[in-house]
Amino acid sequence: MTEDKHDLDGAYALKTPGDSERYYRDWATKYDADFAEAMEYRSPSVIAAAYAAMGGTGPVLDVGAGTGLVGEALARVGIGPIDGIDISAEMLAVAAQKGAYRDTVKADLTQPLPLPDDAYAGCISAGTFTTGHVGPDAFAELMRITRPGGCFAVTVHSAFYEAAGFAALFQRLGGKIADFRTEPFRIYGDGAAGDHGDDTGWIVSFRKA
Repeated sequence: MTEDKHDLDGAYALKTPGDSERYYRDWATKYDADFAEAMEYRSPSVIAAAYAAMGGTGPVLDVGAGTGLVGEALARVGIGPIDGIDISAEMLAVAAQKGAYRDTVKADLTQPLPLPDDAYAGCISAGTFTTGHVGPDAFAELMRITRPGGCFAVTVHSAFYEAAGFAALFQRLGGKIADFRTEPFRIYGDGAAGDHGDDTGWIVSFRKA
């Protein structure tokens, strides 16, 4: 992995939280232009629309907030307050400058979170549940910090959904969740170039019972 070139292949090759922290530290200031704009990254606006369509409200936690693209999309549809959580302090610093967040929290999503029980009316996430990033085990903590009846709307990369155990997790949750739904979508726009331009994902939504 080189420090001067950052792209999806490098991101998907990450193995540990430490890898992610180092990789996104060096990508933070260029991420929006080099990736989101260049690839016509659709996930933030798609998942914000899905959360709003569920009747989702604030306070909402943006899980894997990165540079704040989801926070901006939520703010555009009038949902807040929004807190963002991410392993990268540098990405969160970019997010905080956008003015959409009430608070940002640096934390490893694979570990217990420094947040109280039932703190949020919902959780939202785009691009975090994907190859080389965060797996299904994170939902135990996300369920803990979300109030009964709270909304979840997250994207999961299609190549990762069954292989990494997300489908099995949601089945196991059973009576702990309600109104479970999945919907396929294209992650990038028609102008996206490269091997990942046609990548797809699932919009996963449900409520905490």
